[in-house]
Amino acid sequence: MTSRIEYWGSRLFPLALLLLVVVAAWQWRGGAPISANLLELVPNGKPDALEQQAVQRMQEPLNRELLVLISHPQREQALALAADLGTRWQQQALFEKVQWNPQADLSGIRQQLQDQRLALLPAADRELLIDNPTAFVERRVQDLFDPFRSQGVVATNDDLLGLSTLVEKGLPQHHNVQVDLSGALIAESEGTTWAVLRARTNADAFDGNLALAVDDLVTQARHEVQARGGQLLASSGLLYSAHGQREATREISLMGSIASAGALLMMLLVFRRVRVLLAFIPAAIGVFAGLTTCVAVFGHIHVMTLVLGASLIGVAIDYPLHLLSKSWTLQPWDSWRALRATFLGLTLGLLTNVIGYLALAFTPFPALKQVAIFSAAGLLGAYLSTLFLLPTLLGKAEIRPWQSPHALAQRLLDWRETLLRRLPTPWLLLIFALFCAGGLLQLSHKDDLRQWASVPPQLLEQSKAISQIVGMQPTSQFFLVRADDEEQLLQRQQSLSQRLDRLVEQGQLKSYLALNQLMAPATQQGKLRQAVAQLPSHSAALSELGIPAVAIEQEAQQLQALPTLSIDQVLAAPLSEPWRPLWLGHEDDGQVAGLISLQGLTDSDLLAAQVEGLDGVKLVDRLGELNRLFAATQVSAAELKLASCLLIFAVLCIFFGARGAARVLAVSLLAALASLASLGWLGQPLTLFSLFGLLLVTAIGVDYAILIRERVGGAATSLLGTLLSALTTWLSFGLLAVSSTPAVSNFGLAISIGLAFSFLLAPWAGDALAKDKHP
Repeated sequence: MTSRIEYWGSRLFPLALLLLVVVAAWQWRGGAPISANLLELVPNGKPDALEQQAVQRMQEPLNRELLVLISHPQREQALALAADLGTRWQQQALFEKVQWNPQADLSGIRQQLQDQRLALLPAADRELLIDNPTAFVERRVQDLFDPFRSQGVVATNDDLLGLSTLVEKGLPQHHNVQVDLSGALIAESEGTTWAVLRARTNADAFDGNLALAVDDLVTQARHEVQARGGQLLASSGLLYSAHGQREATREISLMGSIASAGALLMMLLVFRRVRVLLAFIPAAIGVFAGLTTCVAVFGHIHVMTLVLGASLIGVAIDYPLHLLSKSWTLQPWDSWRALRATFLGLTLGLLTNVIGYLALAFTPFPALKQVAIFSAAGLLGAYLSTLFLLPTLLGKAEIRPWQSPHALAQRLLDWRETLLRRLPTPWLLLIFALFCAGGLLQLSHKDDLRQWASVPPQLLEQSKAISQIVGMQPTSQFFLVRADDEEQLLQRQQSLSQRLDRLVEQGQLKSYLALNQLMAPATQQGKLRQAVAQLPSHSAALSELGIPAVAIEQEAQQLQALPTLSIDQVLAAPLSEPWRPLWLGHEDDGQVAGLISLQGLTDSDLLAAQVEGLDGVKLVDRLGELNRLFAATQVSAAELKLASCLLIFAVLCIFFGARGAARVLAVSLLAALASLASLGWLGQPLTLFSLFGLLLVTAIGVDYAILIRERVGGAATSLLGTLLSALTTWLSFGLLAVSSTPAVSNFGLAISIGLAFSFLLAPWAGDALAKDKHP
């Protein structure tokens, strides 16, 4: 007889499902709410707004800029290929700017060199002019006889004292890119000329399908260049993002398809009725519910969540399998009667699984939070579908499963009894302890942000080659400098620059870029103005060349009339473009801030010492902070493991008592321990992902122990139902183990090994004197 809950549940559930479809349709109205941004997977920590702005500013070139190098045996052909490619890309709506020649604003540069020559004068030249004006003039005389040092954008007649030329020649160059006589950008390396092309997209690498579109353009261009006998190298965060999206899509499709196909074939083979494939509906609804809930909570879902969530199919299908497995002893088949008999086991299994997954929601990692919400909602959707939809769909259809698997399950139980008579449990426990001890002694530890991404070797090789050719080796570390005003900011950057110069001299740092390299503080500009006023009295060497004293006096007066410039005024001019990202401007509290970027760092540990004793200077090392957070989070992983176990124990005590709950939980804990030991024996490192995977081993392993302890339909039927569900779960998590992303692979390996031991140890959760329960 159908209960009221069954009656109303089977009628209200389709309405709830319809509401879920409506919500999902609204979420996808503007396109797929899927993100591929790797930085969303890691914690943001607690940086202030300015530091977040600084990090975004430094990451922007990686996410939006594309650098392409083209070579050809014939030099002119390489330049022509770059120009042709640049012309075509410039017409693409994807790009904000495409540059293969300087396209310099010569008049603007000339004007800046004239108007800002006092502010931009290099530090060494400033000191010489202020401290020894006579020596400054004598050096100018020598430069006038050297065409390489005296010629510049500004004519000599307009730059009598040579300040504009000194500025032009003194601007730091931290790369090997030069301007060819033809006007093209080139880089010379090992006798090969590379034409350089730079492109900047309108959006960043994680905006929709932008990265995929750029990757397609680069692939097409590479084929064209190679067809004409050339070589093309490309480097950009856009290309890594595109690879990540394609790899995630491939893995989602592959893993989901294999897991689904494997479960389908197994069910057809075992139950021999096409109708039993309706059992896939709860799993499908579960994935759909998880996706919709995740988007509702986070606003989007990450592709790595989808990759990890693909394993949910193997767990969600467990509920229908447990129901169908009772067909070996429940004849004639009645799905509602089977559901009532298995309701307690299904419900406890749901609770323990959800506890395990939701424990991940309390980690500091957004990736695991998404997996937790996705999986918990998905399991609830699959559970409710099994309760209120599947029995209606299956009805009282005749299901007569293949008897051989049931006979095999009984033989396995008999073999276990024989084994225990010859080798009692205490001896087996000793062997197990030795196995675990040996594996744990060999276990190594490794946590690194690079485990979160699949890095294709070809892209990595190209990036390294480009760095060597153009001489640019940017680092993820940089310095954030705060000050009360611009004067203090430039002084503080100067103090830090003196320390960085020593690292450059020692070969531990290739170069750096700072605002103080570009311009002088206001007080220095004032001192220069005073020094210039004294130059006519020290200009005898220029007079001996026949330069009229009046001309020298006029030049000095023009220099004295130049205004004191602010950072904003200097950065607005064309020559200052490389320094613009380093200026963060004024904060709400009136302070100002700027950055110092680094190139070619050999040892990041050296940087922390450079800020000691410097007020307002902070090293921002996002990668180092995350790696330190990984290590610290291991403690929270252990705490979460303990908390989830205590909660699961409390739930089990309600139904099994303290002793029964302890037996059930001990089985899954021992399985988790065996998984750790197995990683050691296999030479696999212990990572943060594998630690969190052990949370799921405990939760899902408890499910196996509960079903075997309940013995609904008999011990053999319970064992067989557990084996069927374990096979689908192993298949799902086992596929994660072959993922190209190291973190995902380690996660899947730890869980799949742990669940294998959970199944092997599950019979010890039962009571030897317990009686079989039959529907």
